[in-house]
Amino acid sequence: MSNFLQENLLPKVKIGIVAVSRDCFPESLSVNRRKALVSAYTEKYGSEAIYECPVCIVESEIHMVQALEDVQKNGCNALCVYLGNFGPEISETLLAKHFDGPAMFIAAAEESQNDLVGGRGDAYCGMLNASYNLKLRNVKAYIPENPVGTASECADRIHEFIPIARAIVGLSGLKIISFGPRPLNFLACNAPIKQLYNLGVEIEENSELDLFEAFKKHEGDERIPAKVKEMEEELGAGNKKPEVLPKLAQYELTLLDWIEAHKGYRKYVAIAGKCWPAFQTQFGFVPCYVNSRLTGMGIPVSCEVDIYGCLSEFIGTCVSEDIVTLLDINNTVPDDMYDEAIKGKFTYTHNDTFMGFHCGNTNTKKLSSCSMKYQMIMARTLPEEVTQGTLEGDIIPGDITFYRLQSTADNKLRAYIAQGEVLPVATKSFGGIGVFAIPEMGRFYRHVLIEKNYPHHGAVAFGHFGKALYEVFKYIGVPVEDLNYNQPKGVLYPTENPFA
Repeated sequence: MSNFLQENLLPKVKIGIVAVSRDCFPESLSVNRRKALVSAYTEKYGSEAIYECPVCIVESEIHMVQALEDVQKNGCNALCVYLGNFGPEISETLLAKHFDGPAMFIAAAEESQNDLVGGRGDAYCGMLNASYNLKLRNVKAYIPENPVGTASECADRIHEFIPIARAIVGLSGLKIISFGPRPLNFLACNAPIKQLYNLGVEIEENSELDLFEAFKKHEGDERIPAKVKEMEEELGAGNKKPEVLPKLAQYELTLLDWIEAHKGYRKYVAIAGKCWPAFQTQFGFVPCYVNSRLTGMGIPVSCEVDIYGCLSEFIGTCVSEDIVTLLDINNTVPDDMYDEAIKGKFTYTHNDTFMGFHCGNTNTKKLSSCSMKYQMIMARTLPEEVTQGTLEGDIIPGDITFYRLQSTADNKLRAYIAQGEVLPVATKSFGGIGVFAIPEMGRFYRHVLIEKNYPHHGAVAFGHFGKALYEVFKYIGVPVEDLNYNQPKGVLYPTENPFA
């Protein structure tokens, strides 16, 4: 478990492993294979994230109830149904149906050619019946790409399920808090909220006037000096506008107190915040740096009231166990920069590259170096002193996953995932920004981002998490035809001209 997850109130997964057995097969097969699976997992990954259900091997509906009660009593919020042999298709799928949380199904491979009479379990066949019955009952379950394996292989499949389960558990306990409508000309970030309820996510929509009132009530808060000190220590030499820190501290305390007062029965919170056009003139600063700090606490914050942006950030935070960010898919890489810093040094074509940017919401831990100062774009039309509070710096180089979950205007879920990297290339620009490279980005940009009407905001996870994100999006109901990725060269998109 990463330090980030330990330090923050994000989901922690405990998977209950329940073995099942068809009553005409030896129960001992499931018992011994379950013990071997748990032993293999513990040896590889430790025992913190799993619980072995010892109450019974599920052969009947009564056993199913006993196992369900046991895993719930022992604090399991995710389930692994393990077919030690063929398995009882009714009771094993009822177990997943009545379990309140994400479930996976895996099955045991045969161990040896020397034991294919009394020791043959036929779970390879049983998995087909299990999947058929899950579909009949409209029960969601995660089935890995290779669901039948040895104890060691199945241990790996359980471990791969953890980030998927963590995101599903997180969504079931998430409340999104928003402030204000989206700014004018930012309708691209607008989307119906019905799909949030379909996903089990709550939303609380507030006026920015409500937020401003709460902010004013925090004037003179005795906690402000300590919060300012935190910010000074984090920024170090990058603290270019120290005079604005008390206001930023006041705003951060306002948001944290709002969360505690408004999260209700939900465990986790993400925020879709307003940041312009009236925010700066009324609050007297921009919220970028504070947004970055909350995201670093495990409370993702999106800019410009991008509700599905902060939802995407939250999912990536759960999957990666790390800080994420939200960026504009912003501008092209100039020819001379590509020729000087990328061409011949990396395998990417010019069309594979672009710059991801936002004003200053990326956390300090994800910047090569940083400066907290004024927001240059806003300062073109406003007094500079009311635009202070943005965090600038080049984003750290390394692997990334660019992704987004979106509801379309006609209320359909859609998502994209693209793996790539931030290149170690100086941006020579402003804001929180990086030079990104994604294989076949040019085609992906045209035939997914444009063709599928995605907004300009994309979430960024720091590492390659496409495999887990893909499974999360499938699990929550994104149709596979609307689950897009950057297709390799030679594999055409449906709208791509084959003669181009």
